[in-house]
Amino acid sequence: MLVQVKSTLDGTLQPCYFWAPEGAKTNAVPLIVGLHTWSADYRQTSHYATVLKYAREKGWAMVGPNFRGPNKTPPACGGDPAVQDIVDAVNYAKEHVKIDPARVYIVGGSGGGHMTLLMLGRHPEIFAAGAAFCPITDLARWHADSLLVHPGRGKHYAKMLEGACGGTPAEKPEEYAHRSPLTWLDRARKAGVGAYIVTGIHDGWKGSVPVGHSFRAFNALANPEDRVGEADIAAIEETQQVPAALAYDGPKDPFYSERMRIHFRRTSANVRFTLMEGGHGGNFAAGLDFLSRQAKGSPTDFSLPSTGKGREEVLGK
Repeated sequence: MLVQVKSTLDGTLQPCYFWAPEGAKTNAVPLIVGLHTWSADYRQTSHYATVLKYAREKGWAMVGPNFRGPNKTPPACGGDPAVQDIVDAVNYAKEHVKIDPARVYIVGGSGGGHMTLLMLGRHPEIFAAGAAFCPITDLARWHADSLLVHPGRGKHYAKMLEGACGGTPAEKPEEYAHRSPLTWLDRARKAGVGAYIVTGIHDGWKGSVPVGHSFRAFNALANPEDRVGEADIAAIEETQQVPAALAYDGPKDPFYSERMRIHFRRTSANVRFTLMEGGHGGNFAAGLDFLSRQAKGSPTDFSLPSTGKGREEVLGK
């Protein structure tokens, strides 16, 4: 159902989807936060449908906050009001049903991936884990990416960023940094919050977010010896191919078919990054399975199930 959640930051009423099983009135259940994409708002029910279906099947509660809608105004785009709206949505659920505080999760793709990683860094005390698909992780870099004459890019994203941040990265460097996950992910790393990051190898060509954004988020969360060098990141972005020395040759993951095969995967500390065949998309089935096995205070569980079925979910802009 659609509810109105009062912002504890500015007092405004913010729309939010909320669902909980009947049993949550008496027994604590996990909570999952589902986030809309960059240019959408809370009415993007096509995205919530995947998360809500999973929550219903598992008996979890779910919230789908608006976090100030499309990322083109100062309160949105990782601004403090948008961040607080997500915190307030979690607290709304906790006030209305019984929520297991050790099993609060967050998931989103594209702009939702941006906010998923930002929230893990801004509020690692809340979340056990997050799943982010094709996330934007450095807003100043994405502003530059969006201005390039390049397949898949759109200059309107730079204009949206300027509207949200009050100018260009040169004019407002602090704003761009404050709203970027890379600024905050060290806090998530130190807190041991689990993270599952997925993007398609052709994003940036068939899609608007170059894969380096995901690689750099992995690097921020990984142990130093496991990080991927900038030269390799640049080569993968340019050629849409993974160097042989980095190509995935690990165990079969049932959530990835041959059509969406894994090109690169690395797991380090509390983060796993998967670069799959595809464009600007993600694998919600794999991400939700990962989240289902995480609990705050316990080691991050990267084990693979014996069965599973995933599909590339192309994400909106």
